[in-house]
Amino acid sequence: MIYDVIVIGSGPGGYVAAIRASQLGLKTAVVEKSELGGVCLNWGCIPTKALLKSAQVFNYVSHAANYGVKVDGEVSADFEGMVKRSREVASGMSNGIQFLFKKNKIEHLAGMGKVLPGKKVEVTDADGKKKEYTAKHIIIATGARSKELPFLKQDGKKVIGYREAMSLPKQPKSMVVVGSGAIGSEFAYFYNSIGTKVTLIEVLPEIVPLEDVEVSKQLGRSFKKAGIKVLTGVSVEKVDSKGKTCKVTVKTKKGEEVIEAEVVLSAVGISPNLEGIGLEETGVETENGKIKVDDFYRTTVSGYYAIGDIVPGPALAHVASHEGITCVEKIAGLDPDPIDYGNIPACTYTNPEVASVGMTEKQAKEAGYDIKVGKFPYTASGKASAAGNRDGFVKVIFDANYGEWLGCHLIGDNVTEMIAEAVVARKLETTAHEIIKSIHPHPTMSEAVMEAVAAAYDEVIHL
Repeated sequence: MIYDVIVIGSGPGGYVAAIRASQLGLKTAVVEKSELGGVCLNWGCIPTKALLKSAQVFNYVSHAANYGVKVDGEVSADFEGMVKRSREVASGMSNGIQFLFKKNKIEHLAGMGKVLPGKKVEVTDADGKKKEYTAKHIIIATGARSKELPFLKQDGKKVIGYREAMSLPKQPKSMVVVGSGAIGSEFAYFYNSIGTKVTLIEVLPEIVPLEDVEVSKQLGRSFKKAGIKVLTGVSVEKVDSKGKTCKVTVKTKKGEEVIEAEVVLSAVGISPNLEGIGLEETGVETENGKIKVDDFYRTTVSGYYAIGDIVPGPALAHVASHEGITCVEKIAGLDPDPIDYGNIPACTYTNPEVASVGMTEKQAKEAGYDIKVGKFPYTASGKASAAGNRDGFVKVIFDANYGEWLGCHLIGDNVTEMIAEAVVARKLETTAHEIIKSIHPHPTMSEAVMEAVAAAYDEVIHL
């Protein structure tokens, strides 16, 4: 049998590409060695958000008195119960992908996939049996794994990656988190919220270093207020995990220091899964550890494509999904627009939440723009006051000459839901005047976007 499309990997890039291919009438199969849904649904985006929701509920109950609610008896975090709920949520999502595959008549080829010359895919099942399949188009969507550094070797028990952090057998009393990107910051928040003593280490000057510096500083303040020990401009030199605790040697401006903790979480990034998938045999070229592709995800070999964490660009689930759709629509003969990588939203699900799109203030200045900047603090938001968390703000950046919305940076409750307004507005080339004159409902957090835009043009009412 010859398929129109075979996708290797069923993460948010792979399964979405497969479903879109099927919708367009292409006979499609997906190779997956593990759970359908890949890391995102099973060990990443979805189960982490379930854990973070448990932490948020625990925090609400712990501070119920602040809301005029009496809670009789002691409130405690049930770590095992939180992990169990998280795994159940992940399992439900994975089952949902199975349903979508059946609905769209997509065949699941269980096993490890490898591309071969001649538009073939070799699948090795759990028993080691190999079988070859042929397709007119092969999409590689093998994703990525937690990056290992020479001085931070993971053993899965004391020095762990994000996967183990989601399913530890018991809650550690203390934890060092190395790396303060989205993964590191989210786990630092989660474990600190339920009572683990957390130290967050970042080698760069600010945590969440890809964000606007004002957002980074605000999250740092919020973390410190919550009891997280935040160390920036600090590098990890070595980790000794031979004893009962891990001894983490760090280099600071003042010299070397040793920090002890039960567990060290390495959150220093990800490594693309490119090994053993047949790239060399097939002639698919890589560059800087990623597969070389064009605007429609065609590799250097005709008939072979790549999407997601294994190609250049942000390693985000929603990016992989859209890459998959764009790739398949081009295969099917449609005329999709290439993805605008300058308009990709990024979200970090800490407390407060962080969300952003476009240029930071620093990037806009370095690009030579004359800019207008507007900022609206949550301290001036009625809804934030009513909700009981006034940490945060909305910051917008416009080109002063032509009015282009260059960037939007938010920190506070609900901002991961609010960022889409800026993404859509930028896509539609909306002007500041149109945002200001679009009536936003009151009282809402989203009013802060309108107020921030108004602030950039000296029209803000509530400041």
